[in-house]
Amino acid sequence: MRERLQNLDPLSVVLWLLRAAILGAVLWGTVATILNNPYSAENWLDFLVFGVAQGSLYALIALGYTLVYGVLFMINFAHGEFFMSGIFTATVFVAIPLSETAFWDSHPVLSLLVVALVAMATSVGIAVLTERVAYRPLRHAPRLVPLITAIGASFFWQYFFRGLYGSGITAFPPVEMLKGSLIVGGLEILWTQVVVIVASVLLLIGLYIFVMRTKTGKAMRAVAEDKQVAALMGIDVDRVIVITFATGAALAGAAGLLYALLFRQVHFFMGFFPGIKAFTAAVLGGIGSVPGAALGGLFLGMFESIGPSLFLEGLGIPAAYQLKDVIAFTMLVLVLIVRPQGILGERLAEKKA
Repeated sequence: MRERLQNLDPLSVVLWLLRAAILGAVLWGTVATILNNPYSAENWLDFLVFGVAQGSLYALIALGYTLVYGVLFMINFAHGEFFMSGIFTATVFVAIPLSETAFWDSHPVLSLLVVALVAMATSVGIAVLTERVAYRPLRHAPRLVPLITAIGASFFWQYFFRGLYGSGITAFPPVEMLKGSLIVGGLEILWTQVVVIVASVLLLIGLYIFVMRTKTGKAMRAVAEDKQVAALMGIDVDRVIVITFATGAALAGAAGLLYALLFRQVHFFMGFFPGIKAFTAAVLGGIGSVPGAALGGLFLGMFESIGPSLFLEGLGIPAAYQLKDVIAFTMLVLVLIVRPQGILGERLAEKKA
């Protein structure tokens, strides 16, 4: 024990002290908030429901990151723009024109399905085009090169759609059927939150079945394990990679519609912060793991919703909700200290990592 303490360098000691201080502050704030109890049980349930709804969106976007990383071991930082491009296009060309007709209110479910199809198709088209033009030529390049390319692609699509649709915020038309709330045991849940949560769960289940039970899903898992061996077994690796990009982008397009229903606005920059949060969720759950991405997104959404009120109110920090991003990333650090591979991630061998 004495030898281990002697071998510790000063930087490691400082880092461990900093981690202990952060953990101590979080615990102190939590205990103080519980003792003071500034919120009612209904308030806490509201925080929880909003956190689950927001976490469901993060989970859907995070799946795109984890699918691409699982197959290519590449972080696709342009994925947030796939999320933005679909719903922005669908809002401008479908949702707004439809909302000016009687069809929007008389057939709301069909109208939203049309918007969802256009959003998903646009996201898939942008993703496949990006993969073919920007990523495929760099398939065998050092990992840093595709990473920088992905960042460049992200900025390209941001400013492309800014020039195409303008830099202002576009309001997503309200859906009359989704106004109001559902009362469950005295808890009031907005209908938009119900739709977001239910749709996200169904999409997550559908993706899991697709990856684990279908022939294409088995091919994706084979390519993720070893591309060369998969090619020798007759699997078209390029086709599987395109399908992987398309699947993640389709989920991102669906998440874009759910985001618009929840927050009622779209703009060219809307994919940046949800994309960063979704990447964080993928790392938190275990990058490369489909269930891990879903679980990481759910946890991150709840951290953001409950964390400021639970951790910071007890410390007397004003405007605690504005620090929700700090809480989210702090919890990420604390989880990764205990489990560096993420909640459901696996420890990779050095050759594979």
